[in-house]
Amino acid sequence: MSIIRPFPGLRPPKDLAEKVASPPYDVLNSEEAREMAKKNPESFLHVNKPEIDLPPDTNPYADEVYAKGRENLRKFIDDGILIQDDGHCFYLYAQTWNDHRQVGLVTAASVQEYIDDKIKKHEHTREEKEKDRIRHIEALGAQVGPVFLTYLASPEIDAVIDMIQQKEPEYDFTAPDGIQHTFWVISSKRRIEMITRLFDSVPLLYVADGHHRSASATIIAQKRREANPDYTGAEPWNFFLTVLFPHNQLKILSYNRVVKDLNENSIDDFIEKVEERFFLSKADDAVEPDRIKLFGMYLSGKWYRLEVKPEFFDENDPVNSLDVALLQNNLLSPILGIEDPRKDKRIDFVGGIRGTKELEKRVDSGEMQVAFSLHATTIEQLIAIADAGEIMPPKSTWFEPKLRSGLVIHQIE
Repeated sequence: MSIIRPFPGLRPPKDLAEKVASPPYDVLNSEEAREMAKKNPESFLHVNKPEIDLPPDTNPYADEVYAKGRENLRKFIDDGILIQDDGHCFYLYAQTWNDHRQVGLVTAASVQEYIDDKIKKHEHTREEKEKDRIRHIEALGAQVGPVFLTYLASPEIDAVIDMIQQKEPEYDFTAPDGIQHTFWVISSKRRIEMITRLFDSVPLLYVADGHHRSASATIIAQKRREANPDYTGAEPWNFFLTVLFPHNQLKILSYNRVVKDLNENSIDDFIEKVEERFFLSKADDAVEPDRIKLFGMYLSGKWYRLEVKPEFFDENDPVNSLDVALLQNNLLSPILGIEDPRKDKRIDFVGGIRGTKELEKRVDSGEMQVAFSLHATTIEQLIAIADAGEIMPPKSTWFEPKLRSGLVIHQIE
């Protein structure tokens, strides 16, 4: 059973949606956000990254940043840039990127189900990132960045979602990056009840992207429960903003690696050590792996194909048989000496959307010495790991397209 709730969304009027909608807070640094929003006073970046409206040397975690976010949100409401719907609604959010399309239900998911592990996770969270989102949510009294959840696809739910898309959308625009965003409001009580009943039959939800946002919302709810022992469970702060996508519509890109040096190995010694654990062959062109357990390596202006030898992994281990784990356990750690990729400054990660040209650029520039291209983790692998209660290695998945912020907000006060 998956508990979801409609809510009275705070969102832009139709003619402002394209101006308001912004990339999520964690894909831009402060300088990039400041540049993107400087000619657009309606950009939601003023709420989601409010340090852009303070002096450039402002610490993004300073008290005045969160206060500025609240001030900007209030101003957006006062100026009619954001208007609250009269009744409780679900929303439908479709994204179209080249030949890929994914359609998700915007709803409020249950904190209690997160606590009870009916909303499955696959990543550890970092305390400093949790604290940032907690302070942001509490300052605004609202959740402004949706959590990206998935569920095992259901033909019955698909049929209802398809039916809703036959109606005229509330928003429909193409962002500068070429991604089309289409948005419907579901206000019919009959349809809301139908969707709620259908999700009663969905046994589990899975966090695809947004572990820090969902964890932070849960911590806030737990604090409020302690302060309000007579809580009913229906309070808005007992739910968090999410978009639910069927698993078979998601697009996961590879998360590639670049490393600064060869750990004091010569090129010949390095290749010799790699060949102990991998089948290695030269490639004429850039290697974009078309299957799992195949890797590309770019070194000294040349591409190589690597395939891990079967004796160096356990196919039945859901975590250590992931490509990111195979590379880490058989090459990055034993040969290049990178024991903790979360902390080691010698390694960096490149989202697959940037392609192999970015890997070549960073090596050819001398910034890095070797790069590795990987096959994307599959959604089936992610679900298997979450079901097993295991944790993925860092930087295992890159979901694309990203959900825009500002299309609808869930207020928790």
